[in-house]
Amino acid sequence: MLQGKTALVTGSTSGIGLGIAIELAKQGANILMNGFGDVDGAKAQIAAQGVKVEYHGADMSKPAEIEDMMKSATAAFGGVDVLVNNAGIQFVSNVEDFPTERWDAIIAINLSSAFHTTRLALPHMQQQKWGRIINIASVHGLVASAGKSAYVAAKHGLIGLTKTVALETAKTGVTCNAICPGWVLTPLVQKQIDDRAAREKISVEDATRELLQEKEPSLKFTTPEQLGGLAVFFCSHATDNVTGQSWASDGGWSAQ
Repeated sequence: MLQGKTALVTGSTSGIGLGIAIELAKQGANILMNGFGDVDGAKAQIAAQGVKVEYHGADMSKPAEIEDMMKSATAAFGGVDVLVNNAGIQFVSNVEDFPTERWDAIIAINLSSAFHTTRLALPHMQQQKWGRIINIASVHGLVASAGKSAYVAAKHGLIGLTKTVALETAKTGVTCNAICPGWVLTPLVQKQIDDRAAREKISVEDATRELLQEKEPSLKFTTPEQLGGLAVFFCSHATDNVTGQSWASDGGWSAQ
C-alpha cells in the first residue's frame, strides 16, 4: 500500500516508534529512523521487511538538528510522505516541585518537535497532493493524571496542533490525526512499574497489576504492533476523509 513512499518515525529505535516503523515497512514504505539506543538492532528489524532504511540522530529538542534531519530525508528519499511524531520523554512530580528544565525538555520534545517536523514536511506533501501526519499523543492528551503536568500539557497541545493542521490542510490531500494510547509496555512504562515495585516493596507482577487496575478497564497493555496497525490504517484509502481526529487505544481508560 505504501510502496515508493517514505515514512519518518521519530523515536523509532524502540517501543511504540519501532513497532510503527516495522508495520509501515511491511506496507512497503522506506523508513527514516530517529532516536537513541540500539540503532543497529532496530534498523535490522525494519530492513528485514525489504525496504530502504536510513537513520538520523537528531536531538528532538533542537530545531536546528530537526531541520538537518528533514534535509537528509529530502536528500535520501525526495521528501517525507508519512510523518509519525512519536518522540517523547516523561518526568513525574507535583507542579510545585517540577524542575523547570524538565518542563522545558518535555514541551520541546513531546510538542515543539512535532511543530518543527510538520512545518518542514508539509511543502512536499502539499506539492504531491498526498500526505499523512500521525501524531502519537496519549490518553493524557484527553484526560489528566496527577504528577504529570508537563506530559499532559504537551499531549493536550499535540491534539490541538493536530486539529489545526487538519483544518489548514483539509483541501490538500494531506490528513493529520492523533493516536492516543493508554498503557503500552515500553521501557518508559517498565521503569514506572519497577519504581513502584521498589517503592511499595512488592513484586513487579503486582506492581504491573496495580498500574493497570488504576486506569485501564481492559487490564491489558496496548502493543506497539497494534499502534502500528492503526498508523497503517490512517495511511489507507479508507481514511482519505478522516482528519483532525484523536483515536484512543486505551482499553476504556478515557471512557470512564
